[in-house]
Amino acid sequence: MKYLHTMVRVTDIEQSLKFYRDALGLQVLSRRDNDKGRFTLVFLAAPGDTEAQVELTHNWDPEVYTGGRNFGHLAYQVDNIYAHCQRLMEHGVTISRPPRDGRMAFVRSPDQISIELLQKGEALAPAEPWLSMPNVGAW
Repeated sequence: MKYLHTMVRVTDIEQSLKFYRDALGLQVLSRRDNDKGRFTLVFLAAPGDTEAQVELTHNWDPEVYTGGRNFGHLAYQVDNIYAHCQRLMEHGVTISRPPRDGRMAFVRSPDQISIELLQKGEALAPAEPWLSMPNVGAW
């Protein structure tokens, strides 16, 4: 058995790509627009790790998606959690749970999918502005 991917339904593919690709830093591996089925599939992965993929599914006909607590979050390891959170903020992403401990942070995608960021290796030394930044919303 081999893990392939996690599928996430999104309401706006371009807005989602701005988050997952531009802000979060994932790379697009493939994109398929299916006119007959009226959907778009985009597969992404962390740079250098194409084995664990995220599939964004955009159904062209509007639907309302509700998040359930049975889906927790996607998690990514990053080389420098402070730099990664700064990059996200520069792309207009709210840090829901700042990395006050130098180890863990949470953000949400445009469709409210929770994303956990974990510092690679040991936690970084606590530092501002993260140390005094409050939690925002839910993660």
